[in-house]
Amino acid sequence: MKRLDNLTPREIVSELDRFIVGQTAAKKAVAVALRNRWRRQQLDPELRDEVAPKNIIMIGPTGVGKTEIARRLARLTGSPFLKVEASKFTEVGYVGRDVESIVRDLVEAAIQLVRAEQAAEVKVRAERAAEDRLLDLLIPHHPGSPDASWEENRRAVRRLLRERQLEDREVEVEVSEQRMPTLELFTPQGMESMGIDFKDMFSGMFGKKSRKKMKVADARRILVAEEEERLIDRSQVESEALRRVEEQGIVFLDEIDKIASREEGGRGPDVSREGVQRDLLPIVEGTTVNTRYGAVCTDHVLFIAAGAFHVSRPSDLIPELQGRFPIRVELHALDTADFVRILTEPENSLIRQYTALLATEGVTLEFEPEAVETIADMAARINAAAENIGARRLHTVMEHLLEEISFEAPEHAGKVHRVTAAAVRERLEPLVSDSDLARYIL
Repeated sequence: MKRLDNLTPREIVSELDRFIVGQTAAKKAVAVALRNRWRRQQLDPELRDEVAPKNIIMIGPTGVGKTEIARRLARLTGSPFLKVEASKFTEVGYVGRDVESIVRDLVEAAIQLVRAEQAAEVKVRAERAAEDRLLDLLIPHHPGSPDASWEENRRAVRRLLRERQLEDREVEVEVSEQRMPTLELFTPQGMESMGIDFKDMFSGMFGKKSRKKMKVADARRILVAEEEERLIDRSQVESEALRRVEEQGIVFLDEIDKIASREEGGRGPDVSREGVQRDLLPIVEGTTVNTRYGAVCTDHVLFIAAGAFHVSRPSDLIPELQGRFPIRVELHALDTADFVRILTEPENSLIRQYTALLATEGVTLEFEPEAVETIADMAARINAAAENIGARRLHTVMEHLLEEISFEAPEHAGKVHRVTAAAVRERLEPLVSDSDLARYIL
């Protein structure tokens, strides 16, 4: 099997096609950017350090797949990923979060990612250790008792544990309690990580062990988590997370158009917008940020910015920031044909999701092809008449369409519910025709 970090651009686009319809230009852009990371790793160290990532700006209306492309790309390669809204940041000196918190949050995401991977690697060992601890609670060894009899009992109980026949049996487990007083720590802007360190220190001071009675099923979860924590090398997790952030980190800067200055020499909000851009510039250009786990260099973090740019244009960004986003791709608005494909083609398509959800109640949901086309057409009509929210409109339309059958599903187990074009029109046409009502309901 081909390694995920060694996929060709064509293979990356093919993987993205499994979940996202259309937008080929944007997929190709991110695929090339990702492949260039692998190419950079093959260079001599002297030249490697000179090759900077080619950051991307995605231009397009809401709901057309900008965020999903970046998120799927990160998931495909196991890269640390962070989505932030540029409009939530303010320049240094104003009230708000400082832009360096982007890097700190990306590191936290990497820590969780690497820790989850290591937990999966040690899961079997953790489960075995937890099983032994459960056996000690269920069949304690008393001095003077015959070892042969004790071992035989343990083997019998171990079999019952693995067959999940003792899940409701109660055991007494020693658990850690955090008796930490309510304490809110306010730290200066740019020093949020110090507040986290203080909290960790205090949590260690006020932690306490206590014994609690609980069912075996609950005790197993707690013991497995404790064993995973014991088996995972925390320092290794942190060092690997820092490495991944520096070499593979992806930051998705949404609403970049909201911080673009609209007029030359503007005052008020435009001054603050330009200030945010200037504060973002060092992070995007490459700088070193101190985090609670160590210093992080952002030279090779890939930044993908996105915005609708209805009012402003990419050229309204300050020239220095424009220069750090050399690749620009436009994502097109979605039409009826796109909606039909979104409803049916992706592996996680909405129709497959709703069919699977109702199948849990024993209800078989079937959509006629004409019904799918009618749903897509009505979603497109509502987007044209009201706010265009792209593919997100399909969620509201499907929820309203299937509201009754979802409500009554437990009473119709074993039945087949066929969704026809006529049923779709009967349910949705009154709302679609009344544009004012559609704004509130759909």
